[in-house]
Amino acid sequence: LARRKSIEEERARVRTTFAEAFQTVAEYKEFPYAIRRRRHDQPEAERVRLSEALREVQTKLSYYLMWTKAESDEVGQAYETLVRELRKSAGKACREAWLAPPAREDKDMNFGRPGVIDLSGLKPYEEAFISASTRHLKEMRRLRRLLQRS
Repeated sequence: LARRKSIEEERARVRTTFAEAFQTVAEYKEFPYAIRRRRHDQPEAERVRLSEALREVQTKLSYYLMWTKAESDEVGQAYETLVRELRKSAGKACREAWLAPPAREDKDMNFGRPGVIDLSGLKPYEEAFISASTRHLKEMRRLRRLLQRS
């Protein structure tokens, strides 16, 4: 029973960490929006605030890159590809957001027009990471069942 409980706890820990890794990707994806919505009346403070927040997210991405690779080659590769593409597309959107004027009015808070911020190209990479994570967790469940029988 103790061994079974330990295996379930390990699977829960891995599942939680995969979710946190994906959450960090989602946090990075929010930066183009946050940069465009920065306060116009405090540009220096906003640069520092947003740069520090981005630095923290970059640190978390690096942590989860290492962690996923250590946990599973397949999951680690999928996450590495996702992060590489994330940095390309969301990074480009961040650069463009810094060049755009900050939002001054409520109407400036919406980015619905095509081409302003488009991160839809990340979807296949997100799905690949989710699929690899799911396969890894299913394999952990299968191993737990094998151990229960022994």
